[in-house]
Amino acid sequence: MTSNLTRRPSLLWFDLTHDRSTQELLTQFDSTCDCKLAKHFVLPITEHADMICIHFDRPDTAGLRQLLEIKRTTPTIPITMFTVQHSEELAVWAMRSSAWEYMVLPLSDSEKKRYLSAVLQLCELRRNVKSLGKTSQIDHSPTLPDSIRLTSGHQKHQALNSVMLYIEQHFRDSIDQRDLAQRCGMTTFRFSRLFKEANGLGFTDYILNKRMNFAKELLDNSQMPITSIGYEAGFKDPSYFARAFKQFANCTPSEYRLARQLRATANAQLMQDEKTTEALESLVQSLSN
Repeated sequence: MTSNLTRRPSLLWFDLTHDRSTQELLTQFDSTCDCKLAKHFVLPITEHADMICIHFDRPDTAGLRQLLEIKRTTPTIPITMFTVQHSEELAVWAMRSSAWEYMVLPLSDSEKKRYLSAVLQLCELRRNVKSLGKTSQIDHSPTLPDSIRLTSGHQKHQALNSVMLYIEQHFRDSIDQRDLAQRCGMTTFRFSRLFKEANGLGFTDYILNKRMNFAKELLDNSQMPITSIGYEAGFKDPSYFARAFKQFANCTPSEYRLARQLRATANAQLMQDEKTTEALESLVQSLSN
């Protein structure tokens, strides 16, 4: 029989995303934890859990109030807030609301490893305690930050949700802003204005930014010719790709790749030098003995 101290941590997940993507996220933790996706938002929570994980993509007032309700009705179970949309104000709000951890997605390997290690340590400490005292209820909730308050402006921005996934999947293709505006039931002018309000960049700059970051990934992680990378990133004119990339990264694609290769070579040489030094020290130590 598995003891309390060796049992895997149990994580109870609440999907508060707009695209219901929590199932994909929790699979990242299946190998280490027992994960269960809550089918319904029912309080109080009667299921056993070592950690409650609440997944947001773009937190809104309703979703954050649900987090507070969970905290009020289940004060003894720690809460982790996972969110794609991030701001310093939102992080401060999460901490003031007594969230045990605030995680910004997507997670890097090191960040996921750090989190899992902390969860395992927390579970061990909690299971070592024979009894837990009652936690006092929160008399009042922290004020919701303005950055996620469900104002009329945020309600308007929600109309863009239906096209953001399409843009994510097709930003390398030729996308007509007028077609997207029609998908949202807007005029092109209104779509353009709301898009910039919601994303901080105009539509054209947003697409260009995503293409450039994609091109940088290919320059970093492939040996593809630069012209081919330009085509893959959605640029049909190699000379325009070169000019646009230089404006974006302050260097040409060739210079960017060369700098990356030089850094990689320097790091490899440094590691080799360290290994050589260790070998020499080991040899000297063995001779002295």
